[in-house]
Amino acid sequence: MQSDAISRSPGAALAALAGAQFTVMLATSIVNVALPGIRAGVGLSDSGTPWVVNAYGLAFGALLLAGGRAADLLGRRRVLLAGLAVFALSSVAAGLATSPTVLIAARAVQGMGASAIAPASLALVMGLFPPGPGRGRALGVWGAVSGAGGAAGVLLGGVLTQAWGWPWIFHSVALGALVVLAAAAAASVPRTPVTETGRFDLPGTATVTLALTALVWGLTSARGSGWTDPTVLGAFGLAALLLAAFVLVERRHPYPLLPPRLFRTGRVAVGNVLMALLGSVWIALFFFLPLHQQQVLGLSPLVTGVGQLPLAFAIMLGSALAPRISRRAGSTATVAGALLAEAAGLLWLARISVHGGYLADVLGPGILIGLGLSVAFVQLTALSVEGVPQQDAGLAGGLVNTTRQVGGAVGLAVLATLAGATTGRAEAAHQPYLEALTAGYRTAFAVSAAVLATAAALALLLARRRPAASRGEAGSRPTPAAHR
Repeated sequence: MQSDAISRSPGAALAALAGAQFTVMLATSIVNVALPGIRAGVGLSDSGTPWVVNAYGLAFGALLLAGGRAADLLGRRRVLLAGLAVFALSSVAAGLATSPTVLIAARAVQGMGASAIAPASLALVMGLFPPGPGRGRALGVWGAVSGAGGAAGVLLGGVLTQAWGWPWIFHSVALGALVVLAAAAAASVPRTPVTETGRFDLPGTATVTLALTALVWGLTSARGSGWTDPTVLGAFGLAALLLAAFVLVERRHPYPLLPPRLFRTGRVAVGNVLMALLGSVWIALFFFLPLHQQQVLGLSPLVTGVGQLPLAFAIMLGSALAPRISRRAGSTATVAGALLAEAAGLLWLARISVHGGYLADVLGPGILIGLGLSVAFVQLTALSVEGVPQQDAGLAGGLVNTTRQVGGAVGLAVLATLAGATTGRAEAAHQPYLEALTAGYRTAFAVSAAVLATAAALALLLARRRPAASRGEAGSRPTPAAHR
């Protein structure tokens, strides 16, 4: 049987599943270097430009819970393949777009495909590798491709934009998705029997998706319209009402999108809270850093992309070392230390200046950030799925990706607003444009450092309060085994 073949050789399956995760993360950051060209090519405004990133991240984050539930109900391999197909087709549509509406809509559909890929592939990894050193190493690979996908996206985006133009960043992502689809459809990824019963929580999915859309739209619009603008305040009010409706729907639905039982196992709640804070600065980093390199330092898209290689290597190194560090120092100390290391790197990055350069201002902080980010991501992923039964593995994978993506969308909106406000005040004080722009980026990096320092303190605090049944290290307790 196919599942038996997989149990004898899980390496090929892990490679295909890691490739799927890499493609999803690549699509998050590959547009960042190309944003100036995309803005000119389709006629985007300054306020509309962040939506090229946010449309993908928001659809991805808002639908991940539904994607995870679909994987548990319909079979994880089936959902993975369908998600890759949708992802590839929408990537082609984004590359052919000639207007802001078509481009942003294609990016949203791309995020929908990603919302099926990520939880299904993570659940398959959990099924292939039982708790212990093997799962730790598999999650190390997972963290490496997740973080490296973000950094590699900047490099590939720079190369393709300079060589053939911005549409090819989307065409290349489509090609990558098709390659992964072919590999996943082969014998390497197991067919998963469906053992769960129930039905989709459509009201819950609709209310939480609309709530998150209203929230991020309000945060993004506040940058240009101001926080007291009636439209912005209306968006926040609508988001609050829809979130309240989501809570009511979840209490009454027989098969809720987010069942309370998920938070009674392991350290799921702790891991997801911290992952949301990590995600709030993750996407913003790969948004602001390439803009600083191009708009302030004057680097070309290609040179900007090459400049991300040390960051990518640091991410891969940190992901490989994370399980070993956790075994020696403990998961809580590892998470707190990694978050503080990344915060230190961001604080260092907050010293950038108009008259600086890549070697002086970007290289060192980038390496430190990459090491901290990757170790924290691997450990928080492990915490977020610790103790979860295999029948809820897809949902747990969807939840941890949801908190990271939604945290990233909200974080980018807030940090872009703060950076824009700082730049506006500096220009009002008659500072030169590049100095004003740099002041805005410094604000974004400094606030990001403060968020991560707070997350490190919260990790130590929550660890002291966790239930007695959850005091083992991440991945140390067995969970029911099942081929899914």
